[in-house]
Amino acid sequence: MSFVKYEPMGDIAYLTVDRVNALNALNSQVLTDLDEALDQIDLDTVRCLIVRGAGDKAFVAGADISQMKDLNPEQGEHFSEQGNNVMRKLCNLPIPTIAAVSGYALGGGCELAMACDIRICSDKAVFGQPEVTLGITPGFGGTQRLPRLVGRGMAKQLIYTGMNINAQEAYRIGLVNAVYPMEELYPAAEKMARRIAANAPIAVRAAKRAVNLGMQVDIQQAVEIEEEAFGSCFGTADQREGMGAFLEKRKHEPFCNR
Repeated sequence: MSFVKYEPMGDIAYLTVDRVNALNALNSQVLTDLDEALDQIDLDTVRCLIVRGAGDKAFVAGADISQMKDLNPEQGEHFSEQGNNVMRKLCNLPIPTIAAVSGYALGGGCELAMACDIRICSDKAVFGQPEVTLGITPGFGGTQRLPRLVGRGMAKQLIYTGMNINAQEAYRIGLVNAVYPMEELYPAAEKMARRIAANAPIAVRAAKRAVNLGMQVDIQQAVEIEEEAFGSCFGTADQREGMGAFLEKRKHEPFCNR
């Protein structure tokens, strides 16, 4: 993997897009590297993944325009499919994911961040879906995930105008959960990741699955998904320890993922 680094750190891990000279832009090789890196994650050990871009100028500045410029319609659709396959794999990863966004997160970079469960950013971050200014549409999930995150009207405004927004505006509209000075961004991401990792992994994964699946169906089907998730946690060692510790007024032992 020449452009992606996977760095496990106990029960959390970093996935870093490392193509600094191109502001971490996504081309076919980067997408292939991301796909392979996601397959490397040891889900028995890692309980939360942090996604970031190398350097402080860009998370991912977008998809690689030099690669896209001369594509024909069939090739363009194939490139979109490749990108969407990676975004779906990230979105459907059983463990929670945090996008720690520094600098530019435009086009494919914004779409990569949106494929994560949680987004936090530096105060210098810039977000946008500027594809229409290049004569194309968002192609890696932007037309679908952005409306689900910030609402249909705001998503249409951002996509139709191609305008960029700063970190504070991204926070205001709900695109990111928090904004930090750059030097605090990754410590904050790690703190959040370790807090997530300290909770019962089976329960966290079941909650993620319930949220993701429930957003795709009507409310009746959604609560049935929740009921199944809730029931699946009972009888696990983590549920017995967590509830036992609560009733005994003691700190629970580390959760064991079974």
